[in-house]
Amino acid sequence: MEPPRTGTTRGRGRGVLASVAAATTVVAVIGVTNLLSSSGSGTLITTPEPPPEPEAVRMVGYGHAAITVPKAWGTNASRCGTPRRDTVLIDDPSAASYCDLPRPPDVDSVELVTAPPSGFRVDETFTVNGVQAERRTTSCASDDVCWGAVGFPSLNVWFRASSSTSADQVDRILSRIEILPDRVGVPSSWSLDESQDGTSYAKLVQELGLRAEFRTRTSTVYKPGRVVSVSPRPGTLLNPGETVTLTVIK
Repeated sequence: MEPPRTGTTRGRGRGVLASVAAATTVVAVIGVTNLLSSSGSGTLITTPEPPPEPEAVRMVGYGHAAITVPKAWGTNASRCGTPRRDTVLIDDPSAASYCDLPRPPDVDSVELVTAPPSGFRVDETFTVNGVQAERRTTSCASDDVCWGAVGFPSLNVWFRASSSTSADQVDRILSRIEILPDRVGVPSSWSLDESQDGTSYAKLVQELGLRAEFRTRTSTVYKPGRVVSVSPRPGTLLNPGETVTLTVIK
């Protein structure tokens, strides 16, 4: 009886696989050789990684003083005046309610105010585009929240930056302040006295080179003449001559 031929079959299969592998290796070598030869050198050509996309940013300010912040930051994203995420604080309505809320970790913010913030001291003076500035050196509290500030007394604008990330982050935020002669940030009505008189605010807007337009509404809470809303919102940068609409109590 003729013995089984299974061993021969397996041997043939291995031979075929070996031939295919060898052919594949030859093709791969030829392909790499052609790539190297086409470049005219013995260096393998690689496509460089594209540069990272620049971070989207926006500017906010009062008058001609402005600061650049990431566009992803919120506006008044706070509770009881305490930021809950990265944010700009402008006329923050929640600040009126004090509740000693702890700040979350890794949260950065900058607040625009029209008077020196509480705890401000002048540790350094310098100029930005010819305008004198005052700097409060960055320091950190026991809760690991760091803050510093830059103010322009002649412009009635102070920028208070704070961070639960690091003191270096506060300094980076404050380094983005600029004086913009050809732009005007919508001022805060809180720059006036507590009456927030519409006529006085309109005068301030006009002194900055903007136009003031009035709208009225009734109220049983506020006194006549009080500013209750501003459009565009305070902090928005406009071109000289653009219009700010004031809603006041008639």
